Amino acid sequence: MSEKLAKLVEELSTLSVLEAADLVKMLEEKWGVSAAAPVAMVAGGGAAAAAEPVEEKTEFDVVIKDPGAKKIDVIKVIRQLTSLGLGEAKALAETAGGKILTGVGKDAAMDAKKKLDEAGANIVIE
Repeated sequence: MSEKLAKLVEELSTLSVLEAADLVKMLEEKWGVSAAAPVAMVAGGGAAAAAEPVEEKTEFDVVIKDPGAKKIDVIKVIRQLTSLGLGEAKALAETAGGKILTGVGKDAAMDAKKKLDEAGANIVIE
């Protein structure tokens, strides 16, 4: 710390609380700033963020990205998981981004992903 700043700190340390408050007001007026506003915004923003509940996702979609090399095995698994016919299951297996299951629970989505992964498909859960 420079000598000039050290002297200033020593002089400010001798001020009473009322004198320090008056000094803050004078500096705010002179410089056109507010010392309290940034502190209030930070405290308010933190409280608002903490108050918002985090909703845990309960419904998932099982989406095919790529059927892989064993397309027939993937089609069979799709038919087991859904009530689709052969043609519909084949079309779904060949559609990148196609939703095999929608709005299912986490366990059902993970089970379907496991079966489709084992069949050779590239699957994501959204």
